[in-house]
Amino acid sequence: MNDTFAGVVIDPGHGGIDSGARGNGGLEKNYSLLISKYMYDRFKELGIPVYLTRDSDITLTPRDRVEKILSFFGNNSNVIVISNHLNAGMGDGAEVIYALRNNSRLANDILNNIEAAGQNIRRVYQRRLPSDPLKDYYYVLRDTGKTEALIVEYGFIDTLNDYNYVKDNYKELAEGVIKAVLEYKGIPYTGKEMIISDNYKVMKGDTLYSIAKKLDTTVDELKKINNLDNNVLSIGEIIKIPTKIIDTGETKLYQVKAGDTLYSIANKYGITVKELKAINNLSDNKLAIGQLLNVPSGLSSVNTYTVSSGDTLYSIAKKFGISIDKLKDINQLKDNMLKIGQKLIIPLLEDTTYVVKTGDTLYSIARKFNITVDELKKLNNLVDDILTIGKILIIK
Repeated sequence: MNDTFAGVVIDPGHGGIDSGARGNGGLEKNYSLLISKYMYDRFKELGIPVYLTRDSDITLTPRDRVEKILSFFGNNSNVIVISNHLNAGMGDGAEVIYALRNNSRLANDILNNIEAAGQNIRRVYQRRLPSDPLKDYYYVLRDTGKTEALIVEYGFIDTLNDYNYVKDNYKELAEGVIKAVLEYKGIPYTGKEMIISDNYKVMKGDTLYSIAKKLDTTVDELKKINNLDNNVLSIGEIIKIPTKIIDTGETKLYQVKAGDTLYSIANKYGITVKELKAINNLSDNKLAIGQLLNVPSGLSSVNTYTVSSGDTLYSIAKKFGISIDKLKDINQLKDNMLKIGQKLIIPLLEDTTYVVKTGDTLYSIARKFNITVDELKKLNNLVDDILTIGKILIIK
């Protein structure tokens, strides 16, 4: 561990008679505690000295809270204080407030990691006390001595979409903060997969063979991962599903296993949740065991095509300059039958395509490849300048 790093104090905002913000049936004090307790357990697991200002629904006065914060490691500039909150005011997204005595680096790292976990973000900022602009507005920043103190607002409790995102993904958001702190202090970070779905539950009529076929694995794999010495299953029994990465030549498909989340998969392949959702046309964060997702290297070398009336494998293969066998192989097709609306993966040459990333504009992409915006729009049949992360553009 970094010799100069004393540890972390986690402050669950509000508590007891102070409920904090409220909305959509939720109370800020409950979610700040939920996030903080998860964060506390993870820092302990990672070997980081850590304390909580409260671990239950108790009331803390401002003085109580500040005294607790300073009691754990003393008035030390090598202590990080994270005060966890939810916002109110019908806004959208996360924000981080940092103390006037500190710089913005850690605050920016935290907000970037929260964005990578799929949450919308607002800003990193400081707020001054109107009566004395040399002091912080918030007492948890103003009165905590030399510590590096931040307030993290994970979302708006009175905005339904924001509230639901925090409620369903608070562990992923907390992981983003943890990762930012460790990297800021030069300490190796070990990720954690969060379970968002059960393993496969055996239903009436299921056999090991039917389950293996449904989830594209083998009976032997199922027996091995579940330590089964026979083929007998019971209705309601929970069995584990093995992970599988399927190499399709031009891209890779990742098969979702029990315990996977969009955050853990995106982190594994070095992309953001938003990019993973965009490349797979996902509208929410729900995953199903056995589901196949496009992952890098597929991000730079594949496109998708939706089968229309009159399409055949021959016409599609000819359109994209590939063979029928290659098209069947990459989509794991056993025959030539197609359905209207079916999505096909189309391999493309890397030097002819570009995948839109965060911050890209038509102008920046056109400039990068030494073509005009008009040429780029014409090549891709674009009627406006709007781009989405993960969209694949034809360059040549």
